[in-house]
Amino acid sequence: MVFIRTLVNFLQDPEYRDLLGTTLFILFIGTMVYHNLEGWGYLDSLYFSIITLTTVGYGDFSPQTTGGKMFTIFYIFLGIGIILAFINTLYNHFEKEQQRKKEK
Repeated sequence: MVFIRTLVNFLQDPEYRDLLGTTLFILFIGTMVYHNLEGWGYLDSLYFSIITLTTVGYGDFSPQTTGGKMFTIFYIFLGIGIILAFINTLYNHFEKEQQRKKEK
């Protein structure tokens, strides 16, 4: 229940909504580019985009084309900051909600 309440509060703030929208847009772009350049399915492309930008990098997928490798270099520099900002913002928001709950 706390998670749902936090998510609703999170989505009510325009700054958070913009950051969420930007994050989803970056993941969508990565998914579409990898799908087209590497010929992966949409799920595999989304999976690779997420594990790349969260720096998990399992190594089970890697770009094989020159275009895919060049895009990945650009994508990492662009996306890691956005993904980390999103994760940090989500964590800070959740922490504020917990602090607010303790004060009550």
